Amino acid sequence: MTDHHEHHHHPTEARANQDSLSGMPHGHTAGMDHAHRATARPNPDQHTGHSSHTGHAGHGDHVGQFRRLFWTQLIIAVPVVAFSPMFAMLMGYELPGWTTWVAPVLGTVMYFWGGRPFLAGAWSELRSRKPGMMLLIALAITVAFFASWAATLRVVHHELEFWWELALLIVIMLLGHWIEMRSLAQTTSALDSLAALLPDQAERVEAGGTVVVAPSELRVGDIVIIRPGGSVPADGRIVDGRAAMDESMITGESRTVARGNGDQVTAGTVATDSGVRIEITATGDDTTLAGINKLVSEAQSSSSRAQRIADRAAGMLFWFALVAAVVTGVLWTIVGAPDAAVVRSITVLVIACPHALGLAIPLVVSIATERAARGGVLIKDRLALESMRRVNTVLFDKTGTLTKGEPTVTGLAPVGDIAPDELLALAAAAEADSEHPLARAIVESARSRGLALERSSGFVSAPAVGVTAQVAGHEIRVGGPHLLTETRSAEIQEAAQWRDEGAIILHVLRDGELIGGLKLADEVRSESHDAVDALHELGVEVVMITGDAEAVAHEVARELGIDRVFAGVRPEDKSAKVAELQREGKLVAMVGDGVNDAPALAQADVGIAIGAGTDVAIASAGVILASSDPRSVLSVIELSRAAYRKMKQNLWWAAGYNLVAVPLAAGILAPAGFLLPMSVGAILMSLSTVVVALNAQLLRRADLRPASSTRSVLGRQN
Repeated sequence: MTDHHEHHHHPTEARANQDSLSGMPHGHTAGMDHAHRATARPNPDQHTGHSSHTGHAGHGDHVGQFRRLFWTQLIIAVPVVAFSPMFAMLMGYELPGWTTWVAPVLGTVMYFWGGRPFLAGAWSELRSRKPGMMLLIALAITVAFFASWAATLRVVHHELEFWWELALLIVIMLLGHWIEMRSLAQTTSALDSLAALLPDQAERVEAGGTVVVAPSELRVGDIVIIRPGGSVPADGRIVDGRAAMDESMITGESRTVARGNGDQVTAGTVATDSGVRIEITATGDDTTLAGINKLVSEAQSSSSRAQRIADRAAGMLFWFALVAAVVTGVLWTIVGAPDAAVVRSITVLVIACPHALGLAIPLVVSIATERAARGGVLIKDRLALESMRRVNTVLFDKTGTLTKGEPTVTGLAPVGDIAPDELLALAAAAEADSEHPLARAIVESARSRGLALERSSGFVSAPAVGVTAQVAGHEIRVGGPHLLTETRSAEIQEAAQWRDEGAIILHVLRDGELIGGLKLADEVRSESHDAVDALHELGVEVVMITGDAEAVAHEVARELGIDRVFAGVRPEDKSAKVAELQREGKLVAMVGDGVNDAPALAQADVGIAIGAGTDVAIASAGVILASSDPRSVLSVIELSRAAYRKMKQNLWWAAGYNLVAVPLAAGILAPAGFLLPMSVGAILMSLSTVVVALNAQLLRRADLRPASSTRSVLGRQN
């Protein structure tokens, strides 16, 4: 049976820095990504899904740059609109002669300054041969700019003077970009969080003693001392000592594992109770941690290339507008009106620019993100938000997600006439001076029952054996099978059944006589039952994946009614299991909280991280649950469905406006004596934007299931 001091203590606080949610997201909206790369992401790594420290700072600055750019352009736009001859004519007021050049000069400033992100994005789309929203916006503002100058210089008819439309177009699109960038900015770098698992220093043994060095300075063959509670700086083999290793952040195993001479240890794992010496066997890119790093990087790079809804719509709108403009010009030329051909073609290009389409998706995402945060859900990736409504399989990591991730006393087996509470009180008194997770679980269980603990003395802890202490004049010993071997004591009768259930069994001896046993297990969260039942009601298959043994996994699955179990799964196999489900035609949402879950979270169609987990898990997910309540997954599904409805409504409105406005701008009603003025078309575009914005605001009323925790991962951003 598992030794005392051989249980996993699941970490509830990540060791990475507190600014872990301030970097780059692992996925971007395709339509926006071109502009981002062209204007604010000089770091080449970011093209493949990686993010350097420079990239992080640049991305944070990028949001501020868009905010400042929007406000400065809005200020400049006021005189451009006010002193635009066409706007003055429309509103019915006269402009003084000295204002003739105000709109052209300031309009030119806006074109080159405020329009730079769109021009750069258009160039990027042209180079990638993927025309979309950026190219359409750039084409519209460029046509409006040159036509306006030609009209100002009287080269063409004055009706082609579009300065106020140009100004409004730039300001509104900058607003849309700023909103989207802000909604995407609350993200992190999984790679940085992986690196944070390694200690800052390593204690290397040399001829004259020990020397403190950076892990990067270690070489294969070096001997390193790992103190109790210390992290392993690189993969190695124990050459002296024995310790219970917490490997949860790498393997997901829910208990510590005893490691002794000759055993391999992995970078990032922790020696919980004793010090050991290890010989380094792998460093840098050859370590297990680096392998997980690579898996996360590859999965993120793949998911970040997914096509986004708004970009597809803008791409179709681009070709629709371009074809409509060409057809308009040809038809008006055929009917003998070359001047009208130019006016109508330009009007079509300008009126087709997606004011509302530019806000249709990002505004919904922004409001949904805010609404979700108040419900205990942090949305990082818009693709995850859109995809969650179609998920038909939810894959839960067991430890720390469906279970509490820490040992709890779940059974007492007194021997003889001793009462259960007395058995627990004696064990807790003996363990009171121990810092081991099992000891803390026993003491906490006694306190929760209101038991008074006797003061102990002479506390002694023997790794892999147990503890000994004097309590009320008796020698109390608590430990696992090695303690029984040492004292030649028999097991309790319940041991076989508990062992089959995958529980930890500790025996309690008083003055050398067995007086009972304690059953400790990773307690299943009470909320997990409700979560599994609710998902089944929605027709969603529930699957559990864990690094634990078959007995432990199937006991939890039986208790919760889980449909399918993957047990004993190593980190490199978790993402493969997700891929296996995907090959079966399932749309998979993965819920996890450990480093070992990171590749699977990134591989899944939707990665959902428990907020109490490690930063690398949070970094690899598109959705973060601020609480550890698995029922919050239902909130994500409901939010996804509500947000998708708003996105679809906004897209239909924005695209539908163009389907109606473009033919009118082209002059389809000219035979009936009606030609849509450019100015009226611009006003209609502004109204369509207002409609989209108001519709998105209705999402604030979405009724989400409340998350049960007040603790929020959003606090990490500050």
